[in-house]
Amino acid sequence: MNFKIIIIILLVIVYIYGLLTTYLRLQSCKNPIPANVADIYDAETYEKWRAYRREKIRLSFAESTVCLVVDVALVAFNLYAAFAGLFPDKIEPQLFAVLLLSTLTSIATIPFTYYDTMRIEEKYGFNRTKGKTFWVDQIKEFIISLGILFLITWILSLLYRALGDWMIIAFAGFLIVFILLFVFLYPFFSRLFNKFTPLEEGELRDKLSGLLTSHGYTVRAIEVMDASKRTAKANAYFTGFGKLKTIVLFDTLIEKLSPDEICAVFAHELGHGLNKDTLKGQLMTSLQMLILSVLAWLTLRTTAIFTDCGFDKINYGFAVIIIMTVEFALIAPLYGILVNYFSRLHEYRADRQAVKEGYGRELITGLKKLTQTDFGDVAPSPALIMLEFSHPSLSQRIDAIEKELAEKK
Repeated sequence: MNFKIIIIILLVIVYIYGLLTTYLRLQSCKNPIPANVADIYDAETYEKWRAYRREKIRLSFAESTVCLVVDVALVAFNLYAAFAGLFPDKIEPQLFAVLLLSTLTSIATIPFTYYDTMRIEEKYGFNRTKGKTFWVDQIKEFIISLGILFLITWILSLLYRALGDWMIIAFAGFLIVFILLFVFLYPFFSRLFNKFTPLEEGELRDKLSGLLTSHGYTVRAIEVMDASKRTAKANAYFTGFGKLKTIVLFDTLIEKLSPDEICAVFAHELGHGLNKDTLKGQLMTSLQMLILSVLAWLTLRTTAIFTDCGFDKINYGFAVIIIMTVEFALIAPLYGILVNYFSRLHEYRADRQAVKEGYGRELITGLKKLTQTDFGDVAPSPALIMLEFSHPSLSQRIDAIEKELAEKK
């Protein structure tokens, strides 16, 4: 059994699955608009949306093809092992070498990211990123990605050398804590890329504060993020654990939605909080981390994986790359179907909370505006929803909201 050949075959299988979803996305572009969302796009705009989606899908296909060629070449010609040979023969330099090469190969995707941002998004009126901002973001992301990968891999090496087979539980525990810590520190990382200012006093601030405090939440801050320097698309989110929350609004959201529509969006988010959806999501994430730990254990116990790819012993950096790009990539679609199914149920329930708060109609109009602003897909195929969507389609959500409103009368 030659593991190099197996790895290459599995990389191709993962790529073929990507071709399937690409095909489904292209087919969705042909779907007619459902009647209850027909007012989002007129015929001319929908044709423009179709052209936009096709350009994005084709670019994504080209990028994934280049990534496959790079990944196969790195494995087939033992380039990871050859590059690691340029570094001192110690565990930390060796694992760093492999991770550095893996991160450097992401440079091959930068032209696609640049074309997507500076050409396609610009062409359709969404991009506001300047050239300097784009390149600074790329450098920051490179440093952060390499740092995170090195930390995780180094901890894996320490735990496996110290605990052997018992590393499964320990490494899973570390990953869970790491993810929770990253969520906690996300506001800090986001400030490396954006500026935040307090929302000015007024109707919107009062309504948002009242909405949360009426359910026992404490609002630490309500901030506006300068998303408009990169995109015309709109979004918003909560941060914080437990009952202490910070509300973050994209400045583009404030431009597009009325105060009541923004409150409807956060009434939906409130529904997630009241139903402990974040906690349930963390439990699903914990299961994923346990799966990754089992894969790490199996990989590190199979030394032939490393020797067949040019190494003379275990390389922890190469192990992490194989786990993420091959092993878990094979499991991820099935795991994603399960996670997305429950996520869609949670979205329906969160929408019901907005209706209970008296913002049902405003949620519908707000979601329509956001879809229009973000050039969202209003007619995805059922198979695509099942495989990839963490949210129901807008048409499905509106049907459910309308039914809830009718029952409330």
